[in-house]
Amino acid sequence: MDILLDDFLVAENSPLQPDINSPERASPVTSSKQNQSNLNYNVTTPNLDGGPDIPSSGGSGMDKNSLEKLREASAAEAEAASAVWQAVQAISSNPAEETSVSDDNSQAVETVSDGSDTEGDVRLHPRAVVVAKEALGNLGGMVRQLSLDQFENESRRMIPVNNDLPYPTKKFTRQKSPQGLHKKIISTLLRPRNWKAPANRRFFLDSYEVGELCYAAEQIFMHEPTVLQLKAPVKVFGDLHGQFGDLMRLFDEYGFPSTAGDITYIDYLFLGDYVDRGQHSLETITLLLALKIEYPENVHLIRGNHEAADINALFGFRIECIERMGENDGIWAWTRFNQLFNYLPLAALIEKKIICMHGGIGRSINSVEQIEKLERPITMDTGSITLMDLLWSDPTENDSVEGLRPNARGPGLVTFGPDRVTEFCKKNKLQLIIRAHECVMDGFERFAQGQLITLFSATNYCGTANNAGAILVVGRGLVVVPKLIHPIPPPLQSPETSPERVMDETWMQELNIQRPPTPTRGRPQPDLDRGSLAYI
Repeated sequence: MDILLDDFLVAENSPLQPDINSPERASPVTSSKQNQSNLNYNVTTPNLDGGPDIPSSGGSGMDKNSLEKLREASAAEAEAASAVWQAVQAISSNPAEETSVSDDNSQAVETVSDGSDTEGDVRLHPRAVVVAKEALGNLGGMVRQLSLDQFENESRRMIPVNNDLPYPTKKFTRQKSPQGLHKKIISTLLRPRNWKAPANRRFFLDSYEVGELCYAAEQIFMHEPTVLQLKAPVKVFGDLHGQFGDLMRLFDEYGFPSTAGDITYIDYLFLGDYVDRGQHSLETITLLLALKIEYPENVHLIRGNHEAADINALFGFRIECIERMGENDGIWAWTRFNQLFNYLPLAALIEKKIICMHGGIGRSINSVEQIEKLERPITMDTGSITLMDLLWSDPTENDSVEGLRPNARGPGLVTFGPDRVTEFCKKNKLQLIIRAHECVMDGFERFAQGQLITLFSATNYCGTANNAGAILVVGRGLVVVPKLIHPIPPPLQSPETSPERVMDETWMQELNIQRPPTPTRGRPQPDLDRGSLAYI
């Protein structure tokens, strides 16, 4: 029998309640203070007695064809990443920023808990919240509560491959944003229960409105610090990649930023990669910008590696803008969005104990101050190695692989081991790194004995991975709770009765056929396959 769970429990209630059987889902704030016991990240919790079986988010869901597609190395993306890296190398004049890779650091991983600015330590809740597959994203659907040790796919990430091309930026005339534009966008798009993709794929904004939206948001971003300082509770989202339907499902199941939702008592933080790959990048980025304008103190956006013209010229956003807005308006809007992206903050600190970023710490980032010193606006090709590491680096395959290793995404990029994570957290008095950038099968994955969590919010990435999507809710007691949704099953009706969905899926498949998605993290690799990017 499914266990119903209060939708807003983790934001305000005692995070370590021994039993959660309440059918409440409507009350947004029910504060109950109970004694909390410390919980290490690597704690194992017994399965729920009599609880439901785990809804599988991966495993058998990937057929041979999907795996073959995922195994294809994306040469174009790797070449693009290489081009960006070479540009950075050419510009960088600091000899201290070496590109050499070493793996001789064998320091033992230890849990760090020496932050001092807030009460209590960061803890991962022993259970995650999962929307049952049959609920299909409808508010009020059955919600399961699962022990973290039930997630068999948590170790399955998508092995990195790919991504970039410099384009000249345009100068735009500054004009005052018309009042009500962002409200028009919110009223049109923020429909968690009943949003439907436009049948003809025509975007509802013109290029003038896009320009006004970008200008209004840009004025906010340029006055924010490079590293945001946030207070808990915070709801954290990973990569969305234009999968606007998944964003609506997450809003539907776990609350949305509105006074009718939960914005009055919890902040929203998005970790980048809003565009590319999926078929509704325009809806995704415009709604998030409109929400930022409406709630500038409560909605926070940081930059991902796809928020760059070099990347999104190749992986779908530019094509989508042209297809849905016309060639002239589309190119103009795409250029204006990318001009805005250069102003996005690059990281966020929650209660000075949790740092959130898109990629990772790579080889070059040893202190938060290094990130704070990056001046915006900043482009990929003029950025430093610090920026490349921040937006592109990944953890190593698992906790047993320490030090720095080459990254399969391309030459010059690295993966970093658990020893690097422990060292960084200890030096900066941090207890957790939350990052995105890689598709993980359960939507979240722990690394470095729980000192780092990878988060991915788009389900069935590129229509092939069959992965779950997740968000992390950081409560006021700094307890972190994963909340998951699973891919929607294929429609039962024939294609003729659902033309909009068929059109969207066809568009996505055609877009990605020449640029395969980053393969599932942790999938087996052929031994000594020197022809694959994963061997690099």
